[in-house]
Amino acid sequence: MRRRIVIAFVAFFLIALIVYIQLNVTNVLKSIAEATMRSITTVAVNDAIYYTLSDQVRYEDLVNVARDDEGNIQAISSNSFQINRIARDTAYMSQQNLKKMSEDGIQVPLGAFTGVEAWAGFGPKITLKIIPISNVECRFVSEFEGAGINQTKHSIYLEIVADISIIMPSGTSNFASLTEVLICESVLVGKVPDTYLQADIFGNGYDLVPKGN
Repeated sequence: MRRRIVIAFVAFFLIALIVYIQLNVTNVLKSIAEATMRSITTVAVNDAIYYTLSDQVRYEDLVNVARDDEGNIQAISSNSFQINRIARDTAYMSQQNLKKMSEDGIQVPLGAFTGVEAWAGFGPKITLKIIPISNVECRFVSEFEGAGINQTKHSIYLEIVADISIIMPSGTSNFASLTEVLICESVLVGKVPDTYLQADIFGNGYDLVPKGN
């Protein structure tokens, strides 16, 4: 009888411990892992942008402006070759940087394993191995803004969206990170057709959607 009580007590203790870890420790570890990976993602994407745009991309490299004999703007078109090259290189470099920077895992304070958020930053740090799965998407967006009489400022931005899944022993965490960078801008002199003012010359779809780990 006594043996059954001991076994039941041990079983209850183990079940309670598992539930506690699942409800508390797992959430704390996921929060730390996500915060760390967000920081790594920001650095990885910014480094990729710096590397890709190191050649000083000009407005004329991305956009072609057609005018009539009187200098009025007739058409504005994008240079698809340059756009796709920049988007491809930025996405590829971002994923390579993410993979390299996360190879050593993340540092987690021992206090995080108590499941108490107030203690999560205390204690010696241990390395927690993770498996990051990234999907980086790049697209160009443009914005027209009045800059005076018959003058329109055309700004071109590069948006990088990184969808990250972190696989850990304690569970899986997912988040998305958006980075927007001004690539170039120019003041267009002359009347710009309303069809361009109300739309994005690069369209709404992503120019390139590479996937990888």
